[in-house]
Amino acid sequence: MLYQIHEWQRSILGPLSYFADASARMLTDQASPFNYVPGAQRLAAGYELLHRLGKEYEKPAFDIHQVVAHGQEIAIVERVALEKPFCQLKRFKRFSDDQDTIEKLKTDPVVLVVAPLSGHHSTLLRDTVRTLLRDHKVYITDWVDARMVPTSEGAFHLDDYVAYIEEFIRHIGARNLHVISVCQPTVPVLAAVSLMAARGEDTPLSMTMMGGPIEPRSNPTGVNNLATTQPLSWFTGNLIHTVPSNYPGRGREVYPGFLQHAGFVAMNPNRHLNSHWDFYLDLLRGDLDDAQAHRKFYDEYNAVLDMPAEYYLDTISTVFQQFLLPRGLWDVAGERVKPSAIKHSALLTVEGELDDISGLGQTEAAHDLCSGIPADRRAHKVIEGAGHYGIFSGRRWREVVYPQVRDFIRKFDQAVS
Repeated sequence: MLYQIHEWQRSILGPLSYFADASARMLTDQASPFNYVPGAQRLAAGYELLHRLGKEYEKPAFDIHQVVAHGQEIAIVERVALEKPFCQLKRFKRFSDDQDTIEKLKTDPVVLVVAPLSGHHSTLLRDTVRTLLRDHKVYITDWVDARMVPTSEGAFHLDDYVAYIEEFIRHIGARNLHVISVCQPTVPVLAAVSLMAARGEDTPLSMTMMGGPIEPRSNPTGVNNLATTQPLSWFTGNLIHTVPSNYPGRGREVYPGFLQHAGFVAMNPNRHLNSHWDFYLDLLRGDLDDAQAHRKFYDEYNAVLDMPAEYYLDTISTVFQQFLLPRGLWDVAGERVKPSAIKHSALLTVEGELDDISGLGQTEAAHDLCSGIPADRRAHKVIEGAGHYGIFSGRRWREVVYPQVRDFIRKFDQAVS
């Protein structure tokens, strides 16, 4: 009944949130006489804070319409390249009317960004995509909220995730492709490429793995400890719920987004409390830039999706409890995952020095597993002062991490070499 209770709470808070938003606008609109009421700014700040605490956060848009590439302003059009029940493969198509620029765009490397299916929407990698578009043709996996997928589409397991990645790689074309996986998907991406290599299929030119739990036993974090201190039955009994009847996926078992969000906040409650208090003070002071930065961050952070229960429980068991990948015991759809079968894909691993989600060494472990890749086609980078999000978003990503990723891809790109 927890999901139903959440929906009941949402139905009550929704109108209150709309009222608070309207009141805040009424008190801040320069044309409104209420703007001149004593204490209007304080009241408006309180109303807006109430609105943001109670509103429903929808999936944000990628909102990438242009970038600078090869010294020119390039138009970006977002397209769906391949649609699956639980995921859309999206391409960010670049356009220019300058012939020289068009020729340069044609020779840029092709990159598939595999986004996490771990609570937040793929738009969390907006900065990753926008930066990559300067020098690459970019695709991304845009995962669908499980509550929006009818039960007639069947279940979605970790094995299905691996199969999706294989299909996306084949669709784009492995011979001219570089794959970047961020956090959770480092594991299924490594599995997908391993299986393709073992079958004798073409594999991507390079794999860049960033902050992922390849070997969760190395420097375990709070996330790792939670998974190992509770039996799988605890996760099933406490975190899995049924989608209510007001969604297309009614009757589907999921790990609800609102529970995941509660877990995110519980990891650092004081930080979020202080952030909202600072937002209130910024509104009182008229510091509109900082207030807008707060809105932008929490519009993304508070937008979460439901994960299919089968996939979530598979991940907990396979990755975080049994450690099947590093132990060499993982079978996907009856096939053994053997990273040593990968011979031709170059490998770059990236870790944040201060990562509190995937500890140091967890991603680097991919090098030991991929023993078939020659040493001169492998590299490992530790980003000083970077936390988990800093290795793929923000100033440190753009100025420190990205140039190293770009150069690694260029080094092993077929079109350049």
